[in-house]
Amino acid sequence: IQGTPGIPRRSRRRKSLSIAYEAGQDDGAEPRRARWEPRDWQEQLERIREMRRSRDAPVDEMGVHKCYDSNAPPQVMRYQVLLALMLSSQTKDQVTSAAMLRLRRHGLTVDSVLQMDDDTLGQIIYPVGFWRNKVKYIKQTTAILKQKYGGDIPSTVEELVQLPGVGPKMAHLAMHIAWDSVAGIGVPAPPKLWALPPQLWTPTCTGSQTGSSG
Repeated sequence: IQGTPGIPRRSRRRKSLSIAYEAGQDDGAEPRRARWEPRDWQEQLERIREMRRSRDAPVDEMGVHKCYDSNAPPQVMRYQVLLALMLSSQTKDQVTSAAMLRLRRHGLTVDSVLQMDDDTLGQIIYPVGFWRNKVKYIKQTTAILKQKYGGDIPSTVEELVQLPGVGPKMAHLAMHIAWDSVAGIGVPAPPKLWALPPQLWTPTCTGSQTGSSG
């Protein structure tokens, strides 16, 4: 209609807007969550490293990695590692080390243990924790190793935990020490140590929970 002010043509043009998307948006990917880090973890880690710098704890000199005969054939060495781990459960490193020394004096092989009667084996490993049960587990496991694995130990965690008296922590340590293969985390630590991670780096309260939380 003449006389009626119209909208200027320039303003009628639609403005084109450029929309920029962040990587990961609208491409089917889930948005990234903020990375959580424990408070002061680097300082705490440095303090722990400093505390362990001297390597003078009993486990350093008498741990399972020190209990086997390094001059023995590889198959015998691996068997000794497994037995040391079985003995170490609920037992101080000093006691485990002494028991392994006594066993080695009797010739610690699959055949020698199978030929040993239960009473003799019990006298040798005493006073390791739950020594009566461990006599039974050692004899059962050794018989399985002889029949199924030709006197060697299994080379996987899945097979190791099927052996009587062998748990996940022992299996992971056996893989690392005997087979030089890192299959997981095994921490040979007393239960009280698990009071430390919740205060520092993890919300878990047990070793198994911490191992599966990552």
